[in-house]
Amino acid sequence: MSNSRFRAVEEAVRRAPAAVSPPAGETSSYFGEMVFNRDAMRRYLSEATRRSIYETIERGATLDKSVAEHVAAGMKRWAMDKGATHYSHWFQPLTGGTAEKHDSFTDPRGRGAAAENFSGDLLCQQEPDASSFPSGGLRNTFEARGYTAWDPSSPAFIMDDTLIIPTVFVSYTGEALDHKTPLLRSVSAVTRAASDVLEYFGMKGAVVHSYLGWEQEYFLIDSALYAQRPDLVMSERTLAGHDSAKNQQLEDHYFGSIPSRVIQFMKELEFEGYRLGIPLKTRHNEVAPNQFEVAPVYEEINLAVDHNLLTMSLMKRVAERHGFKAVLHEKPFAGVNGSGKHCNWSLGTADGVPLLSPGKTPEDNLRFLAFMANILKAVHDHNGLLKASIVSASNAHRLGANEAPPAIISSFLGKQVSAAFEELLNTKDLVRISGKKGYSLGISQIPELLVDNTDRNRTSPFAFTGNRFEFRAVGSSANCGAPMSVLNMIVAHQLGKFKKAVDARIAAGSAVQQAVLDETRETFRAARDIVFDGNGYSDEWKAEAARRGLDVESSVPVVIDCFSSPSTLEVYRETGVLNEAELRARSEVRWEEYSKKIEIEARVVSDLAYNHIIPVAARYQSLLLGNASMIRALYPEGARDGLAADELEWIKDISDHASEAKRIADALDATCEALSGLEGREKAVRYHDDVVPQIDAMRTHLDALEMIVDDQMWPLPKYRELLFIR
Repeated sequence: MSNSRFRAVEEAVRRAPAAVSPPAGETSSYFGEMVFNRDAMRRYLSEATRRSIYETIERGATLDKSVAEHVAAGMKRWAMDKGATHYSHWFQPLTGGTAEKHDSFTDPRGRGAAAENFSGDLLCQQEPDASSFPSGGLRNTFEARGYTAWDPSSPAFIMDDTLIIPTVFVSYTGEALDHKTPLLRSVSAVTRAASDVLEYFGMKGAVVHSYLGWEQEYFLIDSALYAQRPDLVMSERTLAGHDSAKNQQLEDHYFGSIPSRVIQFMKELEFEGYRLGIPLKTRHNEVAPNQFEVAPVYEEINLAVDHNLLTMSLMKRVAERHGFKAVLHEKPFAGVNGSGKHCNWSLGTADGVPLLSPGKTPEDNLRFLAFMANILKAVHDHNGLLKASIVSASNAHRLGANEAPPAIISSFLGKQVSAAFEELLNTKDLVRISGKKGYSLGISQIPELLVDNTDRNRTSPFAFTGNRFEFRAVGSSANCGAPMSVLNMIVAHQLGKFKKAVDARIAAGSAVQQAVLDETRETFRAARDIVFDGNGYSDEWKAEAARRGLDVESSVPVVIDCFSSPSTLEVYRETGVLNEAELRARSEVRWEEYSKKIEIEARVVSDLAYNHIIPVAARYQSLLLGNASMIRALYPEGARDGLAADELEWIKDISDHASEAKRIADALDATCEALSGLEGREKAVRYHDDVVPQIDAMRTHLDALEMIVDDQMWPLPKYRELLFIR
């Protein structure tokens, strides 16, 4: 690291805002203290009001407006006792992030007086400006009205001096403009469908929840170095940068000792998360240098998504206090692993019965196999839609790069579960599934190890891992509510089809258990092509996946077409998660987002070439020219052959790469200008086909210049500086 950059890092760390030290003592003493949770409700709400709230949270009952008035009064008193002066509806627009508008509790009362006010109406509904959020054509720019509505199933909390209330966000005419609305609809759909199927197993009235445990990967970069990289500032990824001599090839960072500055950041992040009721459990170094992971205990899916978005926000705030920038882009650095957000999804009843775990009896195993077969069939039939739910301009750099799942959705089951399904295909009897087995390491001090009923396959996008499916293809910067709503929905739709088929068998005279067994067998038989336990990175698998009829498309704009396919429209219509207008709007939003992100990258890399790298390369070239001229001037004319040959070669290389960089920069600017008149899918496809290859080509020449130009002159922090925290 150059002296000036080293000093900049030291100064940034010195001037960073004061970090918050977690208090001594047990975490439980402050866990959830800033959340209007059940403990707070017991102190600020009446018993009758609490019962209504609990019924809403646990069973999805509609909350009476009169009850909301009592909740608002208690919530305001609690928030003010905690020092809050404002309140805000917190929602998830189609930008992929969160949004909020703060209002004061204080209202004027005339004659210079004021009073704090927060009514049930203000709790239940607000009207933020909807004109500038992405709507995909659902709203015109001049139509500004939109509504946020309180989601009682996700508790309110306090950030700084503001009471934050999780809400949905809809247009004036009722269309969903957010990610939470379809998620909540999908939760209701899968709850109904799964509960209906459970009646076959003597579990009438059981309430099913979908659960999520996310694993959030991220990079930390010294904020002073981040500020010197226009590409990181503008696009959160380095558009130029030669590999460091050492990056991740020794795997020494993975699960290694956490750097002291980073552990202080992690401790504060956990402290702030615990206060907000986020059950953060795991922290560790990831594979790439400067890459880390945080993961909580699993929760009900709606709350888990809210907690993930809140954690992402906390990361950025806390990182600033430690002289870092938290980067959530899927591929901020070339040549090292990118970041994902592994989503561990499962189903279970409200009273704790897991539906994706093998049971102790053949009957329990039938229930397990029935749900497994239906999930696999849902993923098989809608693998393109599931992929469309996770593709983006940023995630495209990561998928299929031998560091993340391939851009083909398949499911890994493992030997025991696969064997159980194979047995099911070849018998008419109930199937037994062996539990965990143990083996000895031959070391007397170490007890027998218990082995799960599946191994792990790191190349599988949708892997079964013992009692849940791990959807590994979700991007680190994504709102995971979008793919989770798709997953819930397609499973709900398939369970509905399964129930109709089983009921038809029963009506034809089959016993209930035999009808379930036979339909489970046929459901799995129809879904077998989605199961793949081998190496998802291999070229052989790509060819095999195409032969099986799986979606192998890798162009993001084309993958988005799946949102408007007939099968997609059918499943959304039948489950009620989104109507056709809402669905088509999401395609438009995704195409527009893709185009804008690639355009930003194109303009940034053009600026890097013109204003940062080519001028410095030219100055270094001038030094080489002067040096070569002086060397040749020292010798008689007849002795000049071969003198300064290296300098002359470098001079030519600089000219070649700088000329090509300028040509590509000109082409990028011209292409972006030419595409400005296009819209929607056509524009996104052109950016993918015409602009992305030019951005990649530009990098080749800029990286070559980095290896030629004097290190002290190079204007941008290099990978060896960005990727190793000091």
